This record gives sequence, structure tokens and C-alpha cells, in this order.
Amino acid sequence: MKKPRLLFVCVENSNRSQMAEAFARIHGGDEVEAYSAGSRPSGVVNPKAIASMAELGYDLSQHASKSLDEIPDEEYDFVATMGCGDACPFVRARQRADWQIPDPKNLDPDEFRKIRDLIDAKVKEILASSSR
Repeated sequence: MKKPRLLFVCVENSNRSQMAEAFARIHGGDEVEAYSAGSRPSGVVNPKAIASMAELGYDLSQHASKSLDEIPDEEYDFVATMGCGDACPFVRARQRADWQIPDPKNLDPDEFRKIRDLIDAKVKEILASSSR
């Protein structure tokens, strides 16, 4: 059976989509293919995101901020967009959702963790629904 392909897109690919990809890898393991990208990537992963994920034992410093041109051009089983609105280009997907998650880049650590945990919960929901 083919592994579900998940894609998480935000504007900069430095916070939300990076954490979503990480959670898909943490919770989905070898059972999923997870990608993230930005509509206008910043080129760096936010140190706050790296620190926030390190608290959970995940090394986000190994990720790179990338554009949609740098990921496989194929149909994804699920695509989540986060806050990029009209800047989110069309990506072929069997299922898509626009997660209304605020950009945490300027939040203090406690508020940043709340966004991280919200993303974690949403990724778990997707993984649970895709394994049915």
C-alpha cells in the first residue's frame, strides 16, 4: 500500500509548516511521507521553532526552509495551508484544508508553545483520519 503524502504550506516555511512536517514525521514515522514548503520562503527555520521542537526531543535544525518549487510535483493525499491566503498556490491534492493558525514568529515562548501544540493536535487528527 502506498504511503499517504502530506504537505504543509505557510508563507515563510520557517515556523508552522516546519512544525507540522515534524509532527507528521514524529507521529506517522515510516508510514507517511511528509513535506513542507512556503509560498515565499524565508530561507531559514526560525530559532524559536527549533527551540520549541527541541523541548519535545525533535531536531528541527536539520530542516531547511524551501519553496513549493523544491518539493515533488505530484498529487498529495492531504495539503494543509496555514495563513497564506491568496499567496497559497494551487497544489494537487485529494483532500485540502486551510488551517487558520496565526503566525507565531513574534510571540513569546509560552504563546509559541500553544501554537506548536495546536499544530500537533491537528496533525494527529489528519493522521488518524488517513489511517482509517
